[in-house]
Amino acid sequence: MAASTEQKLSLRALTALVIGSMIGSGIFALPGAFGRATGGVGAMIAWVIAGSGMLMLAFAFQNLAQRRPDLDAGIFAYARAGFGSYVGFVAAAGYWIGACFADTACLILIKATLGQFFPIFGDGTTPVAILGASLLVWAVHVLVLRGVKNAATLNAIATYAKIIPIGLFVIVIVAAFQADIFVGNLWGGEAPSVGAVASQVRATMLVTVFVFVGIEGASVYSRYAMRRKDVGVATVLGFLTVLCLLVLVTIASYGVMPQSDLAALPAPSMAGVMSHVVGPWGGVFVSVGLLISVLGNYLSWSLLAAEVVHAAAKDGVMPAVLSRENAAGAPAAALWLSNLVIQVFLLLSWFAEEGFTMALKMTGAMTLIPYLLVAAYAVRLGWTGETYADDPRSRRGDLVRAALATAYACLMLVAGGTKFLLLSALLYLPVTILFVLAMREQKKPVFTLAEWGLVAAVALGAVVGVYGLASGGIVI
Repeated sequence: MAASTEQKLSLRALTALVIGSMIGSGIFALPGAFGRATGGVGAMIAWVIAGSGMLMLAFAFQNLAQRRPDLDAGIFAYARAGFGSYVGFVAAAGYWIGACFADTACLILIKATLGQFFPIFGDGTTPVAILGASLLVWAVHVLVLRGVKNAATLNAIATYAKIIPIGLFVIVIVAAFQADIFVGNLWGGEAPSVGAVASQVRATMLVTVFVFVGIEGASVYSRYAMRRKDVGVATVLGFLTVLCLLVLVTIASYGVMPQSDLAALPAPSMAGVMSHVVGPWGGVFVSVGLLISVLGNYLSWSLLAAEVVHAAAKDGVMPAVLSRENAAGAPAAALWLSNLVIQVFLLLSWFAEEGFTMALKMTGAMTLIPYLLVAAYAVRLGWTGETYADDPRSRRGDLVRAALATAYACLMLVAGGTKFLLLSALLYLPVTILFVLAMREQKKPVFTLAEWGLVAAVALGAVVGVYGLASGGIVI
C-alpha cells in the first residue's frame, strides 16, 4: 500500500529521522569507550577513517536513491536487485536484527542511567531493570501502532530536544579544554609507535560503526518521502551534522580528563565528564538529556526495525503475513515480531557480562553486512553503466566513491573480529526459515545453486559459533 498524503515526510522530517536514528545511546558513551581503547592520536585517526568511510556510504545511498527511485526500503531492496532474493533477505534480516540489538542497547542504557540514582536498576540488566525495560517496549509498541506519522513527529521533537544537552556539553568541555591534559593523552599511555596506534584504532572500529548506524534512516523510509530527491539530501545532511558532534564530544574530552580517568567512567561516561568539569548538577543534566535522547533513539529504531521487515515482506522475501498494516497504516505484524525479538534480547542481556557493550557491538556487526551489500550494488551500477545512459559523466566518480564505501565496510568487518561474525551467522541461520516460508508461499524454488553455497557458509559459521559458546572460546 502506498503511503497516503498525510503520511508523507518532508526533508526536515527525513533529516530528523537520520539524526534521531544516529544520535542515541552511543554518543553518550563515547568518552569512556574511546578512553578505554585509545589515546588522542588513535581517536583522531579512527574518526578520519570512520568519517571518510561513512561519508562514502552516505554518497552511495544518495546516488542509489536518485538512480533507482523505484526501490523502496533501500537497505535490502538494493541488495536484492543486485545479487538475488536470498542476498536481499540476508540484508533485510541483518539490518532488522541489528535494529533490534540497537533498541536493546538503548533500553539497557536507559536503565543504567536510572541506576545511578536508583540502585535497584544497577547496570541496566538487573531483574527490575529488565522488567521496566520490557514495559517500555510494549508501551512504545502501542504508540507506533497508532501510526508511523505520529511516531515520526514525536521522533522529530525528541531529536531537537536531545541536541540541547549535547550542544551544551560540547560548549562546556571546549571552554574547559586544557592543552597539557590533551598532550598527555595523545598516545594512550603507550610509547609512540605505528603498531600501538594501529591496535588502538582497531579497538574503536565497532564503536564507530555503532554510532553511525542509522545513516540509512531516510532510505528505509523512502516510500514516505514527499520528494524522492530529499532522501539522498537528508542522508548527507544528517550524517555531517552527527559527525561534527561525535568528533567534538570525543576529542574535546581528552582535554579535560586524563585518559585513565575517562576509561574508568561508568555508563553514561558523558555524564561523568560533565560532572568533573562543572560539578554534580552537570551529570544530572546530561543524564536527563540522555534519557530524552535514548528514548527518541529507541523510537527511531522501533520504526526502522518494523519498516524493513514490512517492506521485505511486501517485496516477497519474507512471509506475506508480515506485510499486514492496521487501520492507522502502521506495519502491525512486523512490529509484533520485532518487539518479541527485542524482548528475547533483553532477557539474554541478563546473562551477558557486559550487556550494553555486547548489544552495541552486535548492532555494528549485524548492520555492516547490509551496508557492504548496498555499497557493492552501487559499485555494480557504476561498473556496468546501468542507469547512467543519460548521465555518463557521473559514472566514474560514483564508482570510485562506491568502491571506497565497499572497502570501508570490508575493513570494519575484519577489524570487528571473528567472534562477531560467528555470532552473526548464529542469528542468520534460524531466521532463514522466514525466507524459506516466503518462497514456499509463492511456490518458487527456495534457493539457487549459488544461494545454497551461501546458506552452507552461514550454517558452517553458526556451527563454529555454537562450538565457541559451548567451549568458552566465545563469551557474551
